Amino acid sequence: MTTIRQRRVGKGTEAAEDQPSEETNVKPDGKVPSDPTGGKLWNVLSVTVGGIVAISLGLLTSVYVATLHENDLWFSNIKEVEREISFRTECGLYYSYYKQMIQAASIQQGLHGLVYDNKTESVRTINILERMNVYQEVFLSILYRILPIQQYLEPVYFYIYTLFGLQAVYVIALYVTSWLLSGTWLSGLLAACWYITNRVDTTRVEFTIPLRENWALPFFAVQIAAITYLLRAHLQPVQERLTLVAVFIATFLFSLTWQFNQFMMLIQALALFILDCLDMLPTAKVTWLYIIQISGLLLVCVLQFFNSMILGSLLISFNVSVLIARAIQKNLKRGGLLNRLGKLILHVLLVLCLTLLINKFIKRILNLESDEHIFKFLKAKFGFGATRDFDANLYLCEEAFGLLPLNTFSRLSSTLLFYVYGFVLFLLAIAAVIVAFRNLSGANQVQLQEKMEEYTVTLKPDAAYSLVHTVLFGCLALSTMRMKYLWTSHMCVFASFGLCSAEVWKMTLKCLHLYTAQRTQVIKYSIPIITLLYISFKFWPGVMDELSELREFYDPDTVELMNWIKSNTPNTAVFAGSMQLLAGVKLCTGRTLTNHPHYEDKNLRERTKQIYQIYAKRSPGDVYGILRSFGTDYVILEDSICYERRHSRGCRLRDLLDVANGHIMDGLGENEPDLKPSLYPRFCEEIKKNLPSYTMHFTRVFQNKTFHVYKLAKHK
Repeated sequence: MTTIRQRRVGKGTEAAEDQPSEETNVKPDGKVPSDPTGGKLWNVLSVTVGGIVAISLGLLTSVYVATLHENDLWFSNIKEVEREISFRTECGLYYSYYKQMIQAASIQQGLHGLVYDNKTESVRTINILERMNVYQEVFLSILYRILPIQQYLEPVYFYIYTLFGLQAVYVIALYVTSWLLSGTWLSGLLAACWYITNRVDTTRVEFTIPLRENWALPFFAVQIAAITYLLRAHLQPVQERLTLVAVFIATFLFSLTWQFNQFMMLIQALALFILDCLDMLPTAKVTWLYIIQISGLLLVCVLQFFNSMILGSLLISFNVSVLIARAIQKNLKRGGLLNRLGKLILHVLLVLCLTLLINKFIKRILNLESDEHIFKFLKAKFGFGATRDFDANLYLCEEAFGLLPLNTFSRLSSTLLFYVYGFVLFLLAIAAVIVAFRNLSGANQVQLQEKMEEYTVTLKPDAAYSLVHTVLFGCLALSTMRMKYLWTSHMCVFASFGLCSAEVWKMTLKCLHLYTAQRTQVIKYSIPIITLLYISFKFWPGVMDELSELREFYDPDTVELMNWIKSNTPNTAVFAGSMQLLAGVKLCTGRTLTNHPHYEDKNLRERTKQIYQIYAKRSPGDVYGILRSFGTDYVILEDSICYERRHSRGCRLRDLLDVANGHIMDGLGENEPDLKPSLYPRFCEEIKKNLPSYTMHFTRVFQNKTFHVYKLAKHK
């Protein structure tokens, strides 16, 4: 841990690893065992009980979310098409590749169909394994084919049970992380209970099963647990090497299963960079973590056929820049306070400039534009100028990409989680500031430090990492609601660790002049137990009511549409429509699409904007020409989009299209002065009047309360 005595040897936190531990042979109750044999037996018993509790809680969580999913949809009783429709938007797209691999004549043929796919984007052959993170679907489909389970388990159940099983891994990883930080498995128990009772804000796996984050976050939690163990002092060389291997495997699997991995690991790299600069982490271990991030991402890049978006990621540029800057500034951690601060400012500026230069160079060489929509979105979101860019506004108008709603905090507070989290965060933030200032100040005032030694504030490297991690991911969650699941799960870990930590209570009691070793031990165990009892008594009845509530999937209009498509259109037919609906069309019918919800490709974004002109104010001839340029045979119009009321004026899809096209928006309200009235009425409304100018291009072939399907004429 970082202490005054470490600064006296001039080696920062790394020096601590050569000093005797203050916690050697200390039992969880704080008492020194009477003999080594008794201490070992106690440790074995504690680890055994804690491990059994961890596995039990993980399995219970898995069963819990699986039961909620079954009760919500009556999944076991509904038809296959209804099960597939329940995988909404991009979830359906990802699951369709699992289904495609299962139905292929052989594994080789299934892989060939993914590498040379011409059904996901019409008139274009794409490599699905390069474009999307679907190796998990490939692996699972191969596993299903080779295991002797086909007679006992349907493919869809093998898929969803795997995801629910990963929830067990997730909870166990959170449990272990909290246990490692606090030294008692009671902390892990509290973290797991908070995760379950705050399920609405910690996971959405039960209703978005195939979503990439549900595959990735369990591996991210395992990685954090491994990093927490790595940052402990006094690891043997073998332990350290094995832990580094575990970090690498978890990092690789996390990167392989989620397209946004690079942005999450960039935040993690920033946390490591901040702590390394403040001399609060061992530099050698931080260097290994940078290298693991780079190597894990590059290995994924190779598996994804050298995906250019990975090569052009800010993470690789940043990590390489840090390593280069550190090699240039070898004396970064020497000198007094002002000297160190000056060097740090130069170091930060050097890293920032190198990152931008390297990233710009890579993107120029690769002609990379796949992620430009993300930066346009961030620029508009944080007030760096308004934009009429359709893609950026599409994100800005989605609630999931807005600010974290305030009612989230009221829900988290009802379980006491947010109150405890705020208390622990406040104390450890103060401790971090004190330790950072001490590290940067050097060790000149030896006599004063020795007089104040018993009041010295310390912060272990693993706790310091957890603190900065939760702060940075908290900022991400506050700015973008969709990312809250990265924060709230770690919030459970951080709060439970603080509540069960002897160091936190020792610091608190010393500030109040109430510290005794016995009092610290009593509080360390009594308050978490009281909290667990409170959570159990308050939320157990609600959990039981939730498990007993039975509902059923009901979407007859979409079911009717999918059945009509399968029965009345050729297998080679090409369909245009909204991204969300077309993902379901591909899954349920296997027809070819013009566009889809996986938005990380510039050509697809431009194509989607063009297809969406069916909801804009364009002439029938223009819309027909656009649709036929993508080989469209049928177009599906949705009343829920054409007459949308979910969003306010300015955020409806038709409004975004009008503004992007330079047209005045519908309805009462202000318009920008340079917008002009369109010469044509809205296509999705006017086509229903069956005017000659429309019927010469489009023939309605299907209609229900929600959908209208038109067949395009094939003019010579």
